[in-house]
Amino acid sequence: MRTIGFLDAIFQRNSELGFMFDVEMFQDVSTRIHMKRLAIETCISFLGRTISQSEFRIKNGDRYEKNELYYRLNVRPNKNMTASTFWQTVIRKLIYDNECLIIQADDEDLLIADSFEHNSYAVMEDTFSKVVIKEYEFKRNFRQGEVLHLRYSNEKLTPLIDGLFTDYGDLFGRVLNSQKRKNQIRGTVDMDMLAAKTEKQQAKLQEFIDNMYKAIGEKDVAIIPQQPGFKYSEITGSSNNGQSVDEINKVTNGFLDQVAMVIGIPISLLHGDMADVEKNTKNYMLFTISPLLKKISDEANVKFFTAKEYLAGKKVIIKSMSYHSLFDLATSIDKLISSSAFTGNEIRLEVGYEPSTDSNLDKHFITKNYTEMQNDEGGEKEK
Repeated sequence: MRTIGFLDAIFQRNSELGFMFDVEMFQDVSTRIHMKRLAIETCISFLGRTISQSEFRIKNGDRYEKNELYYRLNVRPNKNMTASTFWQTVIRKLIYDNECLIIQADDEDLLIADSFEHNSYAVMEDTFSKVVIKEYEFKRNFRQGEVLHLRYSNEKLTPLIDGLFTDYGDLFGRVLNSQKRKNQIRGTVDMDMLAAKTEKQQAKLQEFIDNMYKAIGEKDVAIIPQQPGFKYSEITGSSNNGQSVDEINKVTNGFLDQVAMVIGIPISLLHGDMADVEKNTKNYMLFTISPLLKKISDEANVKFFTAKEYLAGKKVIIKSMSYHSLFDLATSIDKLISSSAFTGNEIRLEVGYEPSTDSNLDKHFITKNYTEMQNDEGGEKEK
């Protein structure tokens, strides 16, 4: 609570004008940084939770392998993180800092760098120096081919968010202050100037007023003893012309919506709207999640496999979180198989499952009325 220090000047001659023009009393130096952090954390956490549910599969030809790399990417990247926490942290740094550096330690642990220096070259391989993880700084330089270096976009997200927050933060502060003033309890103090003649009396009166204001602000029930030559009165406003709490929520949601649009998250999904939820989820997975997973899988394929291995069929394939149930796809799957367009294993691969070892699922079948039409002479007429 702000100390009412102006009473010291009341007892000084010709000080009334100085008090009346004391603008520092009315300055608001509080920041609205919590609105900014809330919007950014909401969007990044939403994105990180989606990515962390993906499965990193190691494909070798027509088969999937579960080896050391599979374990690192899906279960335990390093000694201190699970895979879900690891990928949430990667997405947080990728979105907020615009880039993320993952190095592999001598024991093959995957570690996320907190800070580093990127040394770019025109025709030579880039290097990374002063790589710091927690409080440890690596003394060696890392080559581009030794690390996973992910970039989100060409510009950092932070300056853009800061620009939005400059306008929305000021608006949010004004609306919030208006709401506070609407229900503010104001008080006046009438004093007999003769009641405090000496400096000691003035100090004692000042202390009494400070304690009184503190009790009113902090206690549910505050008892104020009456003092000679001293009268305290409260003034409560009966007008409701100030901004309502709904106006504050509108400003907060407006800033959140702008941040979500920048990242590519449908606003209705953040707010939990059920209208067109399937359509919005499909767009979110197609235009936001898939490009991010493509960045990660491309970088992993370049760094974990040589060109010869990749062309031979070894690659990292990321299976994203499914928003469809197999029961919803059952009719379509039956149609594809019964028309002989696809085999069972081809369908399994398409919906994200490993192929079966049953040889029957590698055969084509035609069921129901899918037969060739014959002409009158018994020859083939059309299919």
